[in-house]
Amino acid sequence: MLDRHSGVALWRQIEDSLARDIGNKLLRDRMPNETELATQFAVNRHTIRRALQALEARGLVRIEQGRGTFVQEEMIDYQLGRRTRFSHSLQKQRLAGQSHVLNVKTEAANPEICQHLAIATESHVLHIEALDIVDERVVGVCHQYFPLPRFQGFEAFYTSQPNTNLALKAFGIEQCQRKSSRISARLPESGQAQLLSQTKFQPLLCVESVYSDADSQIIEYGITHFTGDAVQIYLEAETF
Repeated sequence: MLDRHSGVALWRQIEDSLARDIGNKLLRDRMPNETELATQFAVNRHTIRRALQALEARGLVRIEQGRGTFVQEEMIDYQLGRRTRFSHSLQKQRLAGQSHVLNVKTEAANPEICQHLAIATESHVLHIEALDIVDERVVGVCHQYFPLPRFQGFEAFYTSQPNTNLALKAFGIEQCQRKSSRISARLPESGQAQLLSQTKFQPLLCVESVYSDADSQIIEYGITHFTGDAVQIYLEAETF
């Protein structure tokens, strides 16, 4: 309820009211549009727009042209370490994460993939495409490549486990470690933007990683495109 005689601007009162709702988790993901909020608070859309702009300046929401206003969730720290994967970071932050498999296929690897996996040119690999989902939000599109014939049938373990680390253990690989990672930013392809529910003008955080087993044999090359407003890289001195 707005107090129209308090001397406090209406847009400021609306800003404070929406900020409280965001803090109490009553507002999440996409917010009601300007028309709906104007009706709720019995004000004009200009007043609502000013309140939303103030919330954006505080870092509580993001306004996407043509899509609406979205609550800005806290960033996920993806800690890059020798023995840590994305799932470990989620567990550390007490976040609920899972993988949703989109596609599984066997294919001849291109030269870049062969180089990362240290396999002969045109060798076949198991290619798994999956979504990284955190608290019911898609935050990443992942492509993982595993050398064949060693990983023949691995897809059955992958689809029955919530993350890659558990799938590898179920497959008999008790220990894996990060051999290298490359981090970059790039604009999404149209399909990636659609899967991540974002515009094609919003940059993605790209993480490419190579993993090896306890015997230093390379077992996986993966590349994940994370939505840039959800995931950030975290490094500690011991990881260098």
